Order: sequence, then C-alpha cells, then structure tokens
Amino acid sequence: MKVDADDFFFSGLNKPGNTNNKVGSNVTTVNVNQIGGLNTLGISLVRIDYAPYGQNPPHTHPRATEILTVIEGTLHVGFVTSNPENRLIFKVLNAGDVFVFPVGLIHFQFNPGHENAVAIAALSSQNPGVITIANAVFGSNPKIDGGILAKAFQVDKKVIDDLQSQFWMDNNN
Repeated sequence: MKVDADDFFFSGLNKPGNTNNKVGSNVTTVNVNQIGGLNTLGISLVRIDYAPYGQNPPHTHPRATEILTVIEGTLHVGFVTSNPENRLIFKVLNAGDVFVFPVGLIHFQFNPGHENAVAIAALSSQNPGVITIANAVFGSNPKIDGGILAKAFQVDKKVIDDLQSQFWMDNNN
C-alpha cells in the first residue's frame, strides 16, 4: 500500500558510463538496489559500455544466467564450461546479436574495435551478484597467501606478489 511508481523506476541507461579505467569498460547496474520493486521478481538489467579494446574481465554471476544484446559495435564474448572439460565457448557478436552466459560460469566480453561498443544484458535474478576472477584471487582482503597461489597457478611467487601489489579495477556501478 505504500509503494509508488518510483519503486519501479530507473532513469539513466541512455547515458554512457565512464570507461576511462584500467579495463576500459563500465557496467551500469539496475537491480534490486536501484529499483526496490524488483524484490522477489527474479530479473535485473545492466548496460555495459566498452572503450576501444576495453573488456568486461572474466567474471561470474553466482545467482543468475545472463543474456547479452550488443547495441553498438562488435564484441568478442565467451564462457568456459565447468571442470573437467574447461572448454571455451566463444563468438564474435555485432549490433543486434544476442549471447547467453549460463549461471555460475566464468565469462567475458572484449571490444576489438577502434570505436566504442555498448551492450544491454538481462539477468535472471534481482540480485545476481558478480565475482570478478582477478579481483577475487589477486585482490582479496586479506590477501591469499602468495605461496598457495604460486602453486595453484604454477608460477614463481614473485609473479603472484606482483599481481597482488596492483590495484584491481571494479568496473561495476
């Protein structure tokens, strides 16, 4: 009885996000945190802006499948199947093309062009969550022991120390 139209409204997906960051992308999120009326409805939306050669780095949504539509530009997109196969499913998309990323699988998008690209994605949860793989592994707080990561990635610990010392970009608004 106390809800009104503003509980079901968001304005601003027509505005490009700031892609001036290390990964060259920006995700504008429209989920239950922006529209309270989405609570329990099982759906949300994002706009993703990509600078030339920008990417939405490998990440996963633990609670949602994503369906992405390219609005402008070209994107290289893909996801990796689960263990033990770990097979890359990959496609080049142009404006008007659609691609699905199944729930929980690591996926990415990359703009190979000299122009900006824009995509809109719908997710099957009002709160899909996002885990950016590099941020989670190398930017955790507190840090995962470098020896553990060196063994897991089969690299010298100095490589891990270097990765952990870098600032990891969060491109989600």
